Amino acid sequence: MIAIFLKSLIIGYSGAIMPGPMLTYTIDKSIRHGAKAGLLVSVGHAFLELILVILIFIGVGRYLATDIARTIIGLIGGVVLVYLGMKMIKAVYLNKISLNNEDNKNDNQGNMISAGAVLSASNPYFIIWWAAVGLTLIMNAYKYFGIIGIAVFYIGHIISDITWFTFVSALVSKTRHIINIKVYKFIIIILATCLVGFGLSFFYSSIRYIFMV
Repeated sequence: MIAIFLKSLIIGYSGAIMPGPMLTYTIDKSIRHGAKAGLLVSVGHAFLELILVILIFIGVGRYLATDIARTIIGLIGGVVLVYLGMKMIKAVYLNKISLNNEDNKNDNQGNMISAGAVLSASNPYFIIWWAAVGLTLIMNAYKYFGIIGIAVFYIGHIISDITWFTFVSALVSKTRHIINIKVYKFIIIILATCLVGFGLSFFYSSIRYIFMV
């Protein structure tokens, strides 16, 4: 059982450290809200993963791995990420952003938790990983230790996500005192551009697949 936990932890870290929409969003919120942002975003991410583990275990995983599912997720996810990125750029253009926590009350804890789930769900590669690689790991854990094995696997996986994103968030928050509003706006533009880029790549991959069929 220790082997399952360690394998899950290591595989989890290998995925968590890769750049993606969730990391981009976490950096943005960490500058405004400090180290708690990474924790909250990863909690939303972990909640979605719990739902996926349950769905995969009861047999839905094979449907999530289909080309149709990947295409639909890619299209919807691409639109969501482009929307979020453009919304960030619009906020900079209209001068509606601030480093003052009192001016960011709309970014409450619930918003960051839900964003963690939405950003994860919008990434088709995340869903495909769980439907393919995750399925094998879950069933191996179940084979040897039953439901307890799956629970150990899940706990190891979410610990990697929570510790990594909390670490990144804490690291970013330490630099908040040297960032002025002009620098912050520049960072927002860069991060927003990354989100738009991720979204367009997801959307393009899905459209390309549709025309290749």
